[in-house]
Amino acid sequence: MIKKAFITGINGFVGPYLQKYLEEKNIEVYGADRTSCDEQKTFCLDILDKKKLTEIINKTKPNVIFHLAGLSSPAQSFKQPELTMKINVEGTRNLFEAASALNPPPKIIIISSSHVYGKPTKSPIDETEPLKSDSPYAESRIEQEKLAKEYPSIPCVIMRSFNHIGPNQTEEFVVPAFAKQIIEIKKGLTKPVIETGNLEAIRDFSDVRDIVRGYYLAATKGKPGEIYNIGSRNGYKIEDILDKLINLAKIEVTHKLDPKRLRPSDIPELICDYSKFSHDTEWKPEYTIDDTLTGILNYWDKQIS
Repeated sequence: MIKKAFITGINGFVGPYLQKYLEEKNIEVYGADRTSCDEQKTFCLDILDKKKLTEIINKTKPNVIFHLAGLSSPAQSFKQPELTMKINVEGTRNLFEAASALNPPPKIIIISSSHVYGKPTKSPIDETEPLKSDSPYAESRIEQEKLAKEYPSIPCVIMRSFNHIGPNQTEEFVVPAFAKQIIEIKKGLTKPVIETGNLEAIRDFSDVRDIVRGYYLAATKGKPGEIYNIGSRNGYKIEDILDKLINLAKIEVTHKLDPKRLRPSDIPELICDYSKFSHDTEWKPEYTIDDTLTGILNYWDKQIS
């Protein structure tokens, strides 16, 4: 049972959804963020500040920690490889060190990524797929996962999350980038042309609300020491997602390739096999892709005047 939870990166994309879900279950929630904080429930913290992190964990004494903080963009990791490794690996080590000072230590849910699989040998991908690093981001997640074995006294569950989307996600990611451009076109603010990167890649997209429900189940039913995939098991070409957004918005547009949006490494296909996680927790997706995409379009419609 979760009585008190702590969320690193609480004010990022996923954090507010997780906080809301936990609080609806009457769980006391604390968190840390680099900038937006009140120092009562949400503390200003750079995850690399080991001393302050330890002080905050000692003060709040959570029995579950959801570790969302980190650099999460594969594209950006090529521009900042050293910083990506430092934040995702050393930041996680700092968290384990801080948690190990509590007695009993809290359960930690580490959020990893499907990118640890690189270009997979099969599809859908289960947890037995060999790990391959083809970006600084993937390498940082692989090294992050290894840390869990260095702290056997801390109950830890690793979640390998596949792509998840929803309102309030930054346009640094492909789906909100498309949605923003579509709403700008619909409102007559820009020409009816959408700039794209690689549209042939196939990705597994989940609703962020399904994902945070999964994180809660990982904390309450997930087995310590286990690694779980979480995703929808549905693969969509990026072009199909773009077409769905255009159809939902009821506009006519064309699209053109923008070389700046191409990544140095792009995995052709990532589709999740979440059967292991479903077996242990009874989790399964509830939201349809059209539900999610409609919500994202509505979000940008409100944001753009």
